[in-house]
Amino acid sequence: MMEQIQSRISQRSFNLFGFAPLMRAAVMIPLVEKEGKLYVLFEVRAQTLKRQPGEICFPGGKIDETDESEQAAAIRETCEELGLEEKNIQIIESLGILIPPYSSSIYSFVGKIHDYEKITPNQDEVDEVFYVPLDFFLKKEPDVHYIHLAVKPEENFPFELIPQGKEYKWRSTRLPEFFYQYDGKIIWGLTARILYEFISLVK
Repeated sequence: MMEQIQSRISQRSFNLFGFAPLMRAAVMIPLVEKEGKLYVLFEVRAQTLKRQPGEICFPGGKIDETDESEQAAAIRETCEELGLEEKNIQIIESLGILIPPYSSSIYSFVGKIHDYEKITPNQDEVDEVFYVPLDFFLKKEPDVHYIHLAVKPEENFPFELIPQGKEYKWRSTRLPEFFYQYDGKIIWGLTARILYEFISLVK
């Protein structure tokens, strides 16, 4: 199954999806093999964090200047958050770059965690980890709901410099939000978007 996953992802050309430039982050979709079955590992963010406390996510974070590559950043963050060593992590394939409609770009990687019994979550960042069978996502379509994004110029925007001034017809867009529900856990947002991309390729 692991070889099939790698083959499916590597067969497509470089993938860029979404839109936005600035902050660069890297995340990993961690796969764990238990008793011959593959599971996806998720984290529950610590309640003490300022950003998105209590939400479900993949291991990852901001790419530092000292990181040799985006992949190295994903491995480093995974090790820091799960209390692992680099030797416990095997990168399977790069998934591509998710560019949300705001100032970030997220480099995504699929990896396998060896010796998952050694996982010791960093309590400063992670309240708990849990596992969902890969088969669950292969068989279960997510619920899909939509959000609308619209441009809102600042008060000092120079409307006199553009056609139609304040009556200019700014473009808006409608984006899907994916929701997976498993054993009382709600996986949504960017985590679900990355997961959906991964599952679509594996299928």
